[in-house]
Amino acid sequence: MMDTLPTAFVQQLRTLLPTEWEALVKALEGTSPASVHLHPHKFPQFTGATEPEAEVPWNPLGRYLAQRPVFTLDPAFHAGAYYVQEASSMLIAAAFRQLFPEQRPLRVLDLCAAPGGKSTLLASHLPPGSWLLANEVIRTRYQVLKYNLVKWGYGNTFTSNHDVTDFAPLAGYFDVVLVDAPCSGEGLFRKDVAARAEWSPEHVAHCAARQGRILAAAQELVAPNGVLLYSTCTYNATENDANAATLAEQTGWSVAPLAFPAAWELEERSIGYQAYPHRLRGEGFYLAAFRKEVGEARMTKAPKSFKKLTRISSKLSAQVQPWLAQPERLDIWATPSGRWRTLAADLRSDAQLLAQHLSRLEVGTPLGEWKGKGLVPAAEWALALDSTTEIATVDVNRAQALALLRKQTPDLPELGKGWHVVRYRGLQLGWVKGLGNRYNNYYPTAWRIRMQ
Repeated sequence: MMDTLPTAFVQQLRTLLPTEWEALVKALEGTSPASVHLHPHKFPQFTGATEPEAEVPWNPLGRYLAQRPVFTLDPAFHAGAYYVQEASSMLIAAAFRQLFPEQRPLRVLDLCAAPGGKSTLLASHLPPGSWLLANEVIRTRYQVLKYNLVKWGYGNTFTSNHDVTDFAPLAGYFDVVLVDAPCSGEGLFRKDVAARAEWSPEHVAHCAARQGRILAAAQELVAPNGVLLYSTCTYNATENDANAATLAEQTGWSVAPLAFPAAWELEERSIGYQAYPHRLRGEGFYLAAFRKEVGEARMTKAPKSFKKLTRISSKLSAQVQPWLAQPERLDIWATPSGRWRTLAADLRSDAQLLAQHLSRLEVGTPLGEWKGKGLVPAAEWALALDSTTEIATVDVNRAQALALLRKQTPDLPELGKGWHVVRYRGLQLGWVKGLGNRYNNYYPTAWRIRMQ
């Protein structure tokens, strides 16, 4: 049967955990806990579809939920107020805080980033002046990644759609490289019983070889005194310990120790740390950290322009300043198709260097298009943290919000003429334009809720 644990997998557990394998098997037959991490600015306290039951011990922004709601029918979810993320994988945040306590600006690369849980998590913990590039090689998964980062709304997150080998010109450039590698998914057997049918010792070996290739290329990208974080959602030593040992041996880097409290019930492996669902409230997850203590200096020379972006004149930029929360720190750029994007001035040099070497890269936040004498705002701008709070708003209840998110036009009697940003519980959702006796709903068709 599909939901039966493979015999070879159970035997593997017996070798890995001689005195605890039965407890782990029992845990895998139980119910997965529901958890989210909160957006630090959009929703300091979770008041969404269900109330939190407890805080995730290793992430102050993480919450366990008493029950798993239908997230699709919670407008706060579409506003980016929280991200639905498995609790064990939030250990990335705890490791990041320990490894960089000095709060210096960082260049961060999430190399295998889709669907975006760890990218949004890291974005919430970046020191001032930092930026994060979230990359995904598979095109369909890349689109999901982009949408999730759009909802998170940070202007210092970029996205790219590249294979790891395409990053070779950026050797020694990133202070942090996260490789959350594609794996055999043993840690998800409780959440996704279909994954059990796909498991085999041969698949484990295939995953381990692919992870090794990714790590070999990824380690070249780390700057001196930088860190490589390696994680999987699996248990076996082939994908975890062995790959970590090979990386340490090949690079000569030091394994970065992490002071995780004993109360968290993590197992310290030969290299790295393992989360088991029979010990803690979360799924299977492995994490190891390596610090590059020596090496060549990072690249610093950047081109003075973008290949595909053109700077908007100061005269035109002045006309859209009312749409920006902090216009003095943002530059306005146009794509070849005429769409405008904002980019923080202090990130321009790094963004231009990335764009020089990565052809499928997006930097900045879509602002809109200038048509006639005014701006037609982008859907992304409603969700951006750089969007001003001075724009005309219309507040809606849950029923109205869900109708608008389905791209319908519920009655909004207080709506005046012109552009308005729709808000639900103070959270921005999208744009409508009042036309007098009616209005147009500009929520993107591709984003609309299809569930009834």
